[in-house]
Amino acid sequence: MKKRVVFIHGGGEEDYAADAKLAASLQERLGEAYVVHYPLLPNESEPDLGRKKQIGHEISKRKGAVILVGHSLGASMLLKYVSEKQIRKKITGLFLLATPFWHGEETWKQGFKLQEDFAGKLPKHVPIFLYQSQDDEVVPIGHLTTYTQHLPQATVRLLTSGGHQFNNDLSVVANDIKALENQSM
Repeated sequence: MKKRVVFIHGGGEEDYAADAKLAASLQERLGEAYVVHYPLLPNESEPDLGRKKQIGHEISKRKGAVILVGHSLGASMLLKYVSEKQIRKKITGLFLLATPFWHGEETWKQGFKLQEDFAGKLPKHVPIFLYQSQDDEVVPIGHLTTYTQHLPQATVRLLTSGGHQFNNDLSVVANDIKALENQSM
């Protein structure tokens, strides 16, 4: 049986189109033993754009254990979902790319912000990987620093270049997924 990867894209439909290259790169690098599910999550009028409900639906549709990957807003909403919801499926790993850390009191940000104690609410035995390019023009490197303070158990991959879209090459993520899968055998 193929291993299931759920890839959650950033922002809206434009981000879905841009992140399709990332999902394709991940599928290519992982090979035939994996299937990367890349659903379109449309923006809804809820404060979180409907993401928590949509992510839950996508996870529940998959048979067996899942590997969760998110990019940008998708990564932050995936982290929010996993820290706030009871998940019955086995999560093999959580791979978060260019993850914004939402802060501030603006009304539009409230649906994206993590709970103060989010780190303590994450599933205990799920490996977490954080990826960031030093030259990311969208999510400042300080966001990664904040996450490393909250998630000291996470494996951090700071890339020297690649920008926000990682040059559309997720070979480093694929290598980590394969290595993690080999460890659990």
